Amino acid sequence: MGVKAYAVGGVVRDYFLQRPCTDIDVVCVGSGIELAKAAAASAGGHTKVSVYQNFGTAAFGYRYNNIDWQIEFVGARKESYRRESRKPIVEDGTLEDDQNRRDFTVNAMAMSLNEETWGELVDPFGGIRDLNEGLLRTPLDPDITFSDDPLRMMRAVRFASQLGFRIEDKTFEAIGRNKERIEIVSKERIATELNKIIMSPRPSVGFKLLELSGLLKLIFPELSKLKGIETVEGRGHKDNFYHTMEVLDHVAEKSDNMWLRWAALLHDIGKPYTKRYDERIGWTFHGHEAKGSHMVKRLFKNLHLPLNGKERYVEKLVMLHMRPIILSEDIVTDSAVRRLLFEAGDDIEDLMTLCEADITSKNEVKVKRFMENFSTVRRKLVELEEKDRIRNFQPPVGGEEIMRIFGIPPCHEIGIIKDRIKDAILDGKIPNEREAAVKMMYEIAAELGLKAVNG
Repeated sequence: MGVKAYAVGGVVRDYFLQRPCTDIDVVCVGSGIELAKAAAASAGGHTKVSVYQNFGTAAFGYRYNNIDWQIEFVGARKESYRRESRKPIVEDGTLEDDQNRRDFTVNAMAMSLNEETWGELVDPFGGIRDLNEGLLRTPLDPDITFSDDPLRMMRAVRFASQLGFRIEDKTFEAIGRNKERIEIVSKERIATELNKIIMSPRPSVGFKLLELSGLLKLIFPELSKLKGIETVEGRGHKDNFYHTMEVLDHVAEKSDNMWLRWAALLHDIGKPYTKRYDERIGWTFHGHEAKGSHMVKRLFKNLHLPLNGKERYVEKLVMLHMRPIILSEDIVTDSAVRRLLFEAGDDIEDLMTLCEADITSKNEVKVKRFMENFSTVRRKLVELEEKDRIRNFQPPVGGEEIMRIFGIPPCHEIGIIKDRIKDAILDGKIPNEREAAVKMMYEIAAELGLKAVNG
């Protein structure tokens, strides 16, 4: 077609970093849409091209070497911005114009796809040098780059967290100067970047940079409130922000479950609201797990995270995260372990992972004792689950059956019967079996003055 075309951005960066990348961005000097249609036709089969006319882009999926690739095409362009919006005014441009509009030097490299210059690197801003040095900086003036599109500030933090790179001093200082501009970015785009930070190898890197730059206080003030140490009568508490960062990194080492990592991030979120000083024992945070759990849904709404059951999972883990720790400090009774298993259900293993990560003491003897006690809790969990089948158990006698047997409408007595049977099973007073539960049902009903009419 006589069109100059280049692979650009992330695919070039990841090629040199030897990171897997299946999303290929192609920029051409001409119509990206027409090139996409021609490329799809040459791929054969029934390759469907998705065209985004307003943006001048087109994309299609292509399976090659048993790998699914997503290839997007765009014409080279130059951009200008209005202050109130991060959506650019776009004009046709040269490859140089297109590279000038990129966010960071390591994302501004292009590699020729034309036969006569195949594989030649076009690197006007020293992206290769910055890759080798592990450095993130903007191609042009960082104040202009971040003011034009403030999401780039979040992307800088995210790339630093994902790649283990350092943000250049001038670039980082510009984030601080332009942080207020983040208000024009949609919550959805911010949430996407937060999720990518939380899924990076060491998520604490990203969140510490967000805090240091001043962005965290603007996009996630509840997390920012964890930072700091208050001292009364020479007694201070630990910095709960940095403690949370340790817990998050520990969980990240054990699990790639994003929502378990969110639970780690939020496990102490209620502490600023429950902090009290007691002259006898020092600082306390009684009830912070309940307060934090109640905050989760509102935080998910504010951050535009999904309300599809994930928030209930995080609520549960935040609410229960102190329970195994309390168990590990006391004599581990069968009754307490049964109740933990009953309340945690299928999420018990994730809860234990979170609790073990929550032990960040520098006292090796203390940590060793906690971990040994956690092992005891884990062993009892297995033993009691095999014996009593408590996980996700439903009491052997239900409300409808009680109403039918005693000929009563929905009433308070039904709840009393069900709760006492449940407690008896969890306390080990009766086995988790129907015959024992039914027998107890009749005994409790007699105490309440109920007589069977359909026994």
